[in-house]
Amino acid sequence: MASRLLGRYARLLCRASSQAPAPAAAARLPPPVAGPAEVQRAQGLPWATVRLMCEGRAVLPKDPIINVPVRTKLDDIVDKAAVPEDILLAWEEHRGNGNQAARAMIKLVIDFKIVKQHPQLMTDSRLLHMTSTISKQMNTVWSSNLVPLLRAFWSLDVPKKQLSSVQAEVLWRIRRLHYKQLSYIVNLGAGKSRQQDVELVNAALKQLELRWTEIADARTLSALISKGKRISPALMDRLEDKALEIAESFTAEEIRKICVSLAAQNRRSVTLFRALSYHLLQKLSTEFTTPLMVDIAFSYGKLNFQHSQLFQRIASELLPRVPELNATNATRLAKSFGFLKWLHIPLFEAFAEHYTANRQVYKTVHLCNLLMTFARLNFQPSRGEHFYSMAHSMLKDSLSGLEPFVYTDVVWSLCVLQQAKPHYLTQVLQQDVVSKLLAGSPSQAENYRLKLLHIAATLKLEHLDSSDSKCSLSALPVLASSSVLSPLQSSLIEALQDFVGERREALRTRVDTVYGWTIDGEMAVDCDYKPIDISTLKAPHLPSGGGDKALPLGARRLAFLAWEFPNFGSKTKDLLGRFTMMKRHLQLAGFITVEVPYFEWFELKTNWQKLAYLKDNIGKAVAEDMAK
Repeated sequence: MASRLLGRYARLLCRASSQAPAPAAAARLPPPVAGPAEVQRAQGLPWATVRLMCEGRAVLPKDPIINVPVRTKLDDIVDKAAVPEDILLAWEEHRGNGNQAARAMIKLVIDFKIVKQHPQLMTDSRLLHMTSTISKQMNTVWSSNLVPLLRAFWSLDVPKKQLSSVQAEVLWRIRRLHYKQLSYIVNLGAGKSRQQDVELVNAALKQLELRWTEIADARTLSALISKGKRISPALMDRLEDKALEIAESFTAEEIRKICVSLAAQNRRSVTLFRALSYHLLQKLSTEFTTPLMVDIAFSYGKLNFQHSQLFQRIASELLPRVPELNATNATRLAKSFGFLKWLHIPLFEAFAEHYTANRQVYKTVHLCNLLMTFARLNFQPSRGEHFYSMAHSMLKDSLSGLEPFVYTDVVWSLCVLQQAKPHYLTQVLQQDVVSKLLAGSPSQAENYRLKLLHIAATLKLEHLDSSDSKCSLSALPVLASSSVLSPLQSSLIEALQDFVGERREALRTRVDTVYGWTIDGEMAVDCDYKPIDISTLKAPHLPSGGGDKALPLGARRLAFLAWEFPNFGSKTKDLLGRFTMMKRHLQLAGFITVEVPYFEWFELKTNWQKLAYLKDNIGKAVAEDMAK
């Protein structure tokens, strides 16, 4: 009843508003009208948008039909063209509007690649007329053709005025472009340096930053991440979030591309790398190509990201393919695993065999990288004599030709592997070489100063029969260690101070030796394992030489070494090569080394347990030394 009443009053109001000539007339309502009445619209109200309540479910008029351009003969010829001349002849005969010219231009430049394959057409009058038509009728070019047209104009290197017209049109429509078109602009213009090109790319990046939630395909995402140098940190963070969201849809090749891009930008997104590692592990063996494994190992090594399951998978996939690798890929893989401190014995044995079997294709730089990696991981090949004999024969003629820094790194690595020849060592210790090594930045000079001390210590301690073994270490200054004590070192020093009690002259801590090594704690004990005064004893390992008294009969020098987590290989309790050489040098210098690894020390909760642990380790170390 109420709806019928409202419908009648609506009809009456509409009739009154359309017929009343004055306000007075509008105040008078006409008598009720029986039966259906013709409803008149108020002037200015469109039929398509107004429907009165009395009309119920009346069908509204349909939206106006958009006129779609009729295909012409020119369009058919462009689509079916087999050679560029077909398009040019069709354009000369039929001509067309700006959009048809754009389609023809895209076909010529992108599909037929006339810039490289048909350069003579670049000055063709028909092509020039086509570009002129596009510039004059730019507003008729469809948005789907606009971005490929921009690429074509960039490739053709058209006059600045014509290129500017396309760029201006793209900027005008930038908000209406699809995110894939925006990404395409970023990829195309990333290497451009002209101001208008940079403005266009920045505008596309701004739109992507506002509309990043629209990105839904892995290909676009991986392409954008690879352009990280041009992308703002805020957008890069959002792209990483989006990559984490759609990580399951990435192919193995897209995962490789993303990892390499993030490694190049030093972006270590732990959650994203974990997700990518998980999904990469699910891929088939056919997707684990050699380039993919080389790049994944490089990326994880550069960012120091550990993922044992993925490394095991790569090693198992890679092991049967090692004989097929070239020298560059073999050394790149070994070097990447070396950065990760991840030693897979069968795989590294295969690397050593690869060198011995393909020595003729290895360059000196490849061998140097291989030796440095073996030294870092303290890896000794099972057929070491054969491997090192071939390595020395290659180094004999080429090692002296290397620059001083590389030469020093290789000789230091040979010292770690106990394969350094005396003439290698003496050549590094020449004054002119030392001057070059210590002339760099402070951090670099400090690094090479320590390496020179280690090399000199190797010559003095491990080559006693050499005529140069008396080489003095005084030419290399020994600087006090400035590193902050770790919790393990602090705790060990406190326990050693409790161990000696009031006899503080029986203990030295943080001892910087002439060999380039720093001892966490130094002590001497008698035959009953009781500490004795070391302040008056001779100490050839100290720059000052110590006191004038010889070590008493039956007494032994002890060097306490705190082994931190980074001193060991990944997932193992094996020391890395640097620290193995440290222990060997100190033992040759007359010390009994007492090792205190983190995984044992941090299990001790009370001071009593720590003191008991030290006494027990001292007894074991002395017993092992006596057994030798």
